[in-house]
Amino acid sequence: MPKEPFETMPDVMDAKQIAEALQLSKAGAYNLLSSPNFPTLRIGGRKLVLKQELIAWLKSQTKTTGREDDQ
Repeated sequence: MPKEPFETMPDVMDAKQIAEALQLSKAGAYNLLSSPNFPTLRIGGRKLVLKQELIAWLKSQTKTTGREDDQ
């Protein structure tokens, strides 16, 4: 049975962990954390994301082809 891609990641992720999970640079992760539609959680001066919110955001950003809705 295949593993969930983010199974080993913590429930709350910082820029370094987001970069690792999405195979981005740390600067790329900070750009995401600064995007207006990205589900950022601010605690003090830190920008974090909940793992489940990241997964939901990724699904919402995924475009599929071949469906009647997309035509």
